[in-house]
Amino acid sequence: MTSRRTFLTLAGGTVLAITLPKIVLADEENTPEKLIALNQIYGDGAKWVGVAIQYNKPLQAADLPRYRFLVQNRKVLGLYVTDSLENGAKNEGKFVILNLDPQDETANLLQKNPPSRPAKFKAGEKTDNSPEMKSVNGSVIINGRMFATDENRTAIADDFKQESRQDPATGKTVKYNLFVPKNYQFKESYPLVLFMHDAGITGKKTKAPLYQGLGAVVWASPAVQTQYPAFVLAPAFDEIVADDDGQTSDYLDAIINLIKYLATQYNIDTSRLYATGQSGGGMLAIAMNIRYPDFFAASYLVACQWDPAKVAPMAKNKLWISVSEDDNKAFPTQTGLTQELEKQGAKVARAVWDARWSQEEFQQAYDQLTAADANVYFVAFRKGSVFSDGKNSSNPGAGHMNTWKYAYSIAPVRDWLLSQRKSV
Repeated sequence: MTSRRTFLTLAGGTVLAITLPKIVLADEENTPEKLIALNQIYGDGAKWVGVAIQYNKPLQAADLPRYRFLVQNRKVLGLYVTDSLENGAKNEGKFVILNLDPQDETANLLQKNPPSRPAKFKAGEKTDNSPEMKSVNGSVIINGRMFATDENRTAIADDFKQESRQDPATGKTVKYNLFVPKNYQFKESYPLVLFMHDAGITGKKTKAPLYQGLGAVVWASPAVQTQYPAFVLAPAFDEIVADDDGQTSDYLDAIINLIKYLATQYNIDTSRLYATGQSGGGMLAIAMNIRYPDFFAASYLVACQWDPAKVAPMAKNKLWISVSEDDNKAFPTQTGLTQELEKQGAKVARAVWDARWSQEEFQQAYDQLTAADANVYFVAFRKGSVFSDGKNSSNPGAGHMNTWKYAYSIAPVRDWLLSQRKSV
């Protein structure tokens, strides 16, 4: 049985309009006060994964067989009673949690807009491809009657606040999502993780980086925050920030300046600043490391590339690079980039991993790779492994985009990033 705590550990997303019909109870005196739709973020985006039903009086777990719960067009994997949405199964409580199958076709909430961008990106070019959170029309039936949802909650992503700041130096207005560690205290210092999204969701929706995949929300998950309480910054770009010609927009300096500003508002440890990004966001992270080689303690670069001739300034930096052998651009380019870093004095350790390994297998591979004590780790996902069936896709861009579906779910790599510290 999946617990609600599993949702809170792995989930994330955005508020979603769901219509769920009335629930009917075996006990007519104990009626539901509220129905809450529960959403979760996966590597490939947001999904509707559960319903929380709040009753006006506590229920006993032993009474559940008296109730028949049905959700239209969905498979119910399990259910349990609990006393709080923050807790797992209990013998008694006012909540019944229905766990829905995330593999159902109707579970997917991410609705991508038709691409409006040209075939070739150009830094500074405005575009709007932000995906939507599609609304869900569904129904929950209990013993023949229905109730409608009153509220929606999305674990992790709901904990980010949306803000904006105009950068005096560049004139850029940066819209961003910021997660502040729970129980934040100014007397303690905290690291900050910067996540930068890919060009595919560039646009006007500030929350898009939160519900498109794990790249932003995973750093704010209880699983990570318990060990590494940290700020998480996820800007939303309305223009292409880095292109294949090695050009960047003014957002590069605007983001660096935003981090400096946030460090004046919160007690952020500037010796523990981390950059990560996928595709175009990873490219911007590389450009930041080149222009400001002493700014970040470490960077996690996912499915991105850069001109090897320009990377010498970051040869001493701590980098973890993940690409797929099915990525016809990032894989050969990053191979050349690491070779150039090696020529410039970097110690590079390389490995080929299967993207679908278990966490135990990732840990074993991580231990073997990091025994080299390198400052640059280059991991290529084995050909075919970023696809669920292990076969190559006919879509030429699938190997590229599927890389970050897996990259941010690897716990030891996340731990590596957050354990690095810059010498001051």
